[in-house]
Amino acid sequence: MRAPALPTEALMTVEGLPFRKVATGKVREIFDLGEQLLIVATDRLSAFDVVMPNGVPGKGILLTQVSLWWFEQAAKIFPIHLAPNHSQAIAAALKGHEALIPRSMLVRKLKPLPVEAVVRGYLAGSGWKEYKSNGAILDHKLPTGLLDGSKLPEPIFTPSTKAAAGHDEPITQARCAEILGQKDFTAVRDASIALYRMGSERAAQAGILLADTKFEFGHAADGSLVLIDEVLTPDSSRYWPAERWQPGRSQPSYDKQFVRDWLEAQPWDKRAPGPRLPDDIVKGTQRLYTECLERLTA
Repeated sequence: MRAPALPTEALMTVEGLPFRKVATGKVREIFDLGEQLLIVATDRLSAFDVVMPNGVPGKGILLTQVSLWWFEQAAKIFPIHLAPNHSQAIAAALKGHEALIPRSMLVRKLKPLPVEAVVRGYLAGSGWKEYKSNGAILDHKLPTGLLDGSKLPEPIFTPSTKAAAGHDEPITQARCAEILGQKDFTAVRDASIALYRMGSERAAQAGILLADTKFEFGHAADGSLVLIDEVLTPDSSRYWPAERWQPGRSQPSYDKQFVRDWLEAQPWDKRAPGPRLPDDIVKGTQRLYTECLERLTA
């Protein structure tokens, strides 16, 4: 899939829709359409749980298109939240607002679970930091001698709480089972591992390593579980170009690490407001997200 034409200005907020806005997240804005919800991805960019003052033009379009593509693959493994006949449904819902179609999803109304389902296939980020201290990640004891960026023997499920404000908190599988109940925990864990394996195998065909990712699930009215939110996007996943993978150092990536690295070098205390992103960081982020979409969906 070739990336669609991107705007020159970042869309930071969504105005003018004839629907009631029910939520504003770090990136997405959600509207109530009665039996369904409209999710519109803006071009806002968050890092360290802070939304930056300027965004990346077209980022919301790129995220939505890669997520829609992955939802098609995920539907073969687990029920998804997209409205039936999604292309036609979203076009009808946004008649008169066609510019928003490439960055929008029309989804079923569901009750989100209070945890994020994180799967790791490689050591990186907070997982690497914990491994260095404990030789484990939460309740997963790992082999000795692993390096930053090492591939794990098997993908591991490391869930976290979903914080309304501030940072999510990693939790053990036992604690996750207490929160969700054993039946839902087992279903979420098994589905998350299966979805990670599917994503990892498809990414590998494109020369990309899926280091880790997070999924979210919700309950339908009948109590069944459904995959929701976004799937395997550069915002929810850590993607590395396989040809540049070298354990023992921080890996080049297709995700927000590019921005995080720049922010880490700034005199900023990681509290709002964040610093304004310079043009080269904005353009570099746009380039990375575009390349990721095109490589994954080729």
